[in-house]
Amino acid sequence: MTDAPLDLTLDAARLTAQIVDFPSESGSEKPLADAVETALRTLPHLTVDRYGNNVVARTNLGRAERVLLAGHIDTVPIAENVPSRLDEDGVLWGCGTCDMKSGVAVQLRIAATVPEPNRDLTFVFYDNEEVAAHLNGLGHVAEAHPDWLKGDFAVLLEPSDGQVEGGCQGTLRVLLKTKGERAHSARGWMGSNAIHAAAPILARLASYEPRHPVIDGLEYREGLNAVRVEGGVSGNVIPDECVVTVNFRYAPDRSEEEALAHVHEVFADCGVEEFVVDDHSGAALPGLSHPAAAAFIEAVGGTPQPKFGWTDVSRFSALGVPAVNYGPGNPLLAHKRDERVETAKVLAGEERLRAWLTS
Repeated sequence: MTDAPLDLTLDAARLTAQIVDFPSESGSEKPLADAVETALRTLPHLTVDRYGNNVVARTNLGRAERVLLAGHIDTVPIAENVPSRLDEDGVLWGCGTCDMKSGVAVQLRIAATVPEPNRDLTFVFYDNEEVAAHLNGLGHVAEAHPDWLKGDFAVLLEPSDGQVEGGCQGTLRVLLKTKGERAHSARGWMGSNAIHAAAPILARLASYEPRHPVIDGLEYREGLNAVRVEGGVSGNVIPDECVVTVNFRYAPDRSEEEALAHVHEVFADCGVEEFVVDDHSGAALPGLSHPAAAAFIEAVGGTPQPKFGWTDVSRFSALGVPAVNYGPGNPLLAHKRDERVETAKVLAGEERLRAWLTS
């Protein structure tokens, strides 16, 4: 824990370490938001605004193109994570190092060290990305101040292991409820077991064959999975309700309406008594053919990959701003107890973005 001001003269790797020392679990981002705002307000080339615990800073140089660099400042709960430390191999450990305080550090370094970029820049730092969609700070800014998010192209510095990841898959979570009749388990014939009634749902999930569509040359992998099963009253009672929570991760060639219709169709004859949408965030097409995206890919190098998880490129897409994921963290390490990031990749991300914005 620290209350020291952020030092934007540090390189992005050392700045990541300083940011990690600000615990910022979802809902508790205010100290870090305060530090980000204070640091940005020292930079005379930026206009800084704040809405809740969301901070937006912009250049206004009259350039022909505006690019947004965005990242969330919250982390998942700190739960027995490896303590924050930098080892001799150049690996920084700690909650949020990968997802995504290293990306936030790169944003801050670009804000501090590129006062006259070749494109106007908007820096977006937002809260509550790791929790339910309705709490998401980027969504709140989009609703309250959509003009703050106007631009031609956006880079979301979510962990992508230093590779461009196009678009994102959508995520739909539904509750499938089966009903029965409660009875004493010694006389089970007097009731109807709701957990047994969920068997067709589980069988359908076990036999489901997901699609692997190719979009803009990227192969996405859909998935339909049970993530929770709840039911039962006590050890001697036939349960009268069971709830199977199902998560559908779908490719960006499906709309939200098409994804929901598909899940309804899959479970149409499985005895579902009640179908409840618990959470839903749409997908985003890769948009790699957009001139700004093509120019960015050429500048940073590598071969674009699909983004299998959901990210806020979806929100930018809904605003009409093509966006890609590009951050130094390895997405396979996000949310892990031994979360970490290679400092060499943080430094490389900083330098590649600086080169793109100054060439």
